[in-house]
Order: sequence, then C-alpha cells, then structure tokens
Amino acid sequence: MTLPELLWWQWALAAASGFFAGVAKTGVPGLGILMVPLMVIAVGDARESAGWLLPMLCTADLFAVFYWRRHAQVQQLVKLAPWAALGMAGGGLALALSERVLRPMVGGIIFIMLGVYLWRRRRGSGELPAHPVLYGWAAGFSTTVANAAGPVMNLYLLSMRLPKEQFLGTGAWFFFLINLSKLPIYVFHGLITVKSLTVNLVVLPAVVLGALTGRQLVKHIPMNVFEAVVLGLTVLSTLALFR
Repeated sequence: MTLPELLWWQWALAAASGFFAGVAKTGVPGLGILMVPLMVIAVGDARESAGWLLPMLCTADLFAVFYWRRHAQVQQLVKLAPWAALGMAGGGLALALSERVLRPMVGGIIFIMLGVYLWRRRRGSGELPAHPVLYGWAAGFSTTVANAAGPVMNLYLLSMRLPKEQFLGTGAWFFFLINLSKLPIYVFHGLITVKSLTVNLVVLPAVVLGALTGRQLVKHIPMNVFEAVVLGLTVLSTLALFR
C-alpha cells in the first residue's frame, strides 16, 4: 500500500478528526464541530474532505450502534426514514451547486429549527413536538451536502425529551443507516477515492480510540449537562457552516 503524500500536520489533523468523530458518535453528540473543519484544513478542499470523512463516520457509527443498540426508539426512526430519503435525493442533486451556496443554506435551515425549539421551550410546554417531515427532510439534505445532519438530529431528539441513552441509541441507528446510504452518492460524485480510503485506513486507530473515549465520558455526564452541551455544540457547529 502506497501512502498518500501528506505533510505530518495533515496526518495529525486527519487523525484528530477521526478521534473526534468517534467521541461524537458514542458519547458527546455535536462534537462534530471539531472534526469537520479539521478535515477541511487537512485536505484543503471542503467538498473533497466530505468524502474523506464519511468512511470515518461509518466506522464510528458501528461502535455507536453496538454500544447503544438496545436504546433506540424505532418508532422515531420509522417516522423520519421516508422524509430523510427524500432529503438525500434532493441533496444528491444539489451537490452540483457551489458549496458557498449550499453550506449557508443548510445553516439557515438549522437556525430556523433552533429558533422554533427555543421558542417552544420558553413557552414551558412539557412536550416540544418536532415534525418528522421537516426534520427528516432537513437531516437527509444537510447530511448529503455538508455532513451536517448532526445539528438537525440533535434538535429533533432534544424535542422528544429522550433520556441520554435513548438519545444516543436513536441517533446512532439513524446515522448508521443514512451514512451507509450516502456512500454510493459520494462515489458517484468522485468524493471517495483510493487515496481517501488509504488515509481512512491509516487513521482508523484514532477513530476507535475516540469511540472508546466517548463511551466512558457519557457515563459521567448528568442529563441536564448533557442537554446543555448538545445544544451549545449544535449552535457552534451551525455557525461553522457560515465560514
């Protein structure tokens, strides 16, 4: 196997991105705020970096599904599935557009949802319903064009008021299925190559270490702190889409 000609700092950033992908999937949702920009810097191209990152996310998804497999809310996944598929189809077509158009578009969608969530919470209603059609479509679209479904799903699952185990389990299965579905789309657009897969293989230990670390972290985070961290990282990760 011939290694890609990357500088040491590019390898370091790719490994760090893989580590944070693992932590985000198994313990601290929203930590993707770190993995996405790190990979963009390492690759030097935002669109190409999405293809480098996706196999890492799929690997981390395997750990998340294994850890939280008994806590997923299947009914929530069933509600989201058809609308997420429509969103992915739209996102696949939209990949032909400029990234400078797509990323702010996704950010705008998420901020609208964030505003609705905070407004409902301020009203003090016990239940904060989120419509699966809107959230499913937005998650499918945003994950396809920018690997940015995390903020959408965080808001949706927070609205369901799920315990953190069910939050993580439901999110794990959703992203596992949706990321696998994205693979042929990315291959079609030439975003996954032999070079990118070689890098994925080299930094695999970092992804595994991150997944194991996240599992340990979540055990020590109280539910109210967990919700605050998820919401805060959702805001920061959405702001990153406007850079």
